[in-house]
This record gives sequence, C-alpha cells and structure tokens, in this order.
Amino acid sequence: MTLPNFLIIGAAKAGTTTMWHQLGQHPQIYMSPHKEPRYFALCGRPVDFRGPGDTTRFHFVTEYAQYEALFDGVKKETAIGEASPWYLYVPSAAPAIKELLPDVKLIAILREPVERAFSNYLHAVREGLEPLRTFHEAMDAEESRIRAGWSPRFHYKQKGLYFRQLSHYLKFFDRNQIWVGLYDDLLQTPALFFSDLFSFLDVDPEFKIDVRRRLNVSWVPRSRTLGRVLKEGNSLTRMTRRVVPEPIRQRVKNLFVAINEKRKPALSPDDRRRFRPEYEEDVRQLEGFLGLSLERWRNGDSATRTD
Repeated sequence: MTLPNFLIIGAAKAGTTTMWHQLGQHPQIYMSPHKEPRYFALCGRPVDFRGPGDTTRFHFVTEYAQYEALFDGVKKETAIGEASPWYLYVPSAAPAIKELLPDVKLIAILREPVERAFSNYLHAVREGLEPLRTFHEAMDAEESRIRAGWSPRFHYKQKGLYFRQLSHYLKFFDRNQIWVGLYDDLLQTPALFFSDLFSFLDVDPEFKIDVRRRLNVSWVPRSRTLGRVLKEGNSLTRMTRRVVPEPIRQRVKNLFVAINEKRKPALSPDDRRRFRPEYEEDVRQLEGFLGLSLERWRNGDSATRTD
C-alpha cells in the first residue's frame, strides 16, 4: 500500500496547480496524476453542495480505494504527494489527515488575501459558475452562500484567513511538519523557493525545474454564454463527443476558447481598500506565526499574477 508522505494543502489560487506540475518534474517526487482529489475534505461525507455546478462539474474522490489508487504509479520516488487546496480551508481535513497520515509533511502557499479572493472570483467567472457580475457583489454574498450550502470554491473571502486555518492544523500536527511559502516568492525567486521546499521534502535541493510554464491562469470570457457552451458536461459537448473525432473536437474547442478569452482585469483600488481591512488582524497574527513581515501585503506591493 502506497500513500502520500506530503500534501499541498493550499491556498487556492496561490500557485498550487503550477506547483503540482513543477514538482512532478523532480525525479525523486511523485505527484498524483489527479490534481485536487479533495479526499480528506470529503471522505465519509456525501457530496451535496448547492451552488452552481457544485456536484456535476468536478471529480471528487471520496472513497479510500479510489484515493489509494492515485498512487499506484509510484516507482522509486521517495517524496509522494498530491495537491488539494481545500485541505487548508475545510476544518474536517486536518483530523482526517492526522488519522491516516500522522507523519505527513504539509505545504501551504499563501497569497495576499484580497488578490487571492479576486483571482478565485475570476476563476469562477471563467468556469461559467459565478452568477454575479462584480467582485464586490460576490464577496458581499458569501455569508448567504455559505448558509445555503455552496461549496468552498465560492468562499472567496473566508479562504484568505490563513492564520486561523494554520492555527487549526497546529492542533493536530507539529510545526516542523508544516512548510509555508509565499506566492510572491514563487513568482519572483523560484530557484530559492524550490530549493528550500526540496530540502523540506528530503530530495535533491539542487535539481533545476522548468518554471516557465504556468497552469490554471485566470482570465474572463468575452461571452459567458459561449464559455458555458465550451465547458465539458453540457448536452452539446456530449453530443459532439459521439459524432466528432477527439482531435478535431479539441482543435475546434481550443480555437473558440482563444477567441473567447479576454485579458484578466485588475483588482480595482476601491475593492482593494474596501476588503483589505477585513484581513488586517489575521495578517498581523500570521506575521507572528511565520516570523516575518508582510508589509508588502499591506502596501499592495505583492505579486499580482495568478495561477
């Protein structure tokens, strides 16, 4: 039986998809071929979220046999991992991880919380899931959405309270099991970022990975209607799968995706000023937890590109 000995637990929209790809380049690291199984956030629970597309558009791994099978491809790799950003946010994940993987190493990547929330919103817009037209409307609707049973993918604001989430993990794991990196450093000094992370994982820290490719980049569609049509799972795509060969279907889809893609808008200064105070206390506590200054977050100097 092979199970992971490290997990990327979050945060969502802080480079976790790109990291999942990049870590897999290292010959001593095996990454689950299925990104975001979300097993520990969902095991033992029915998937019954009530937001747009919550239970139909994504593949959840909820059974132990399914989860174990994700690591059947392990050969000689010594660091075995998967990436599910829900783990940092969903409270039930930490005790579930502790029960099955008590000695696991945990990786958290943190991003300035308002930028992270905005990127999360844009991702939902791109996926055709977000019904509201503006970021501030979606942020203001969060509490009612949570009460209505919408999944964590729509919890834009709450997922940025990192100190609260990391403190919860310290109830179950030693501090030396948790490695915390900053999204800014991943973008600006990737060689140092990965060397430190590789040391934490006990693999060759000198291995150089290709950091040029970034995955899961946020953008917004010119037409939300066309964006929904292009998504897998609707009646049109199911019909074309039956009659159009895969290579032709994919080329046509890629063409229309490119036509529909629009440059990612920037977070407005008004929205930044409006929501940043909601994170001030959590950021102050996070600075003490990490032993470093996050003044760049307060000054708006953090990296703004998104995965």
